[in-house]
Amino acid sequence: MDMTSILTPGMFVRHLDQPEWGVGQVQSNIGGKVTVNFREEGKVVLEGARAMLILVQDVGGAT
Repeated sequence: MDMTSILTPGMFVRHLDQPEWGVGQVQSNIGGKVTVNFREEGKVVLEGARAMLILVQDVGGAT
């Protein structure tokens, strides 16, 4: 099971391969595609099984 399968809209994440994108908020997770709105990059659609996302617990108003 890939970690992205647990992501639901509203959760905050970081992309390990793209730290300059900042914190992103999950918009959707449908059919293995995760849409995330990153603070510095905007909306990105990622293939869930290949995305290097980590969950962010405390964003402190970072969106």
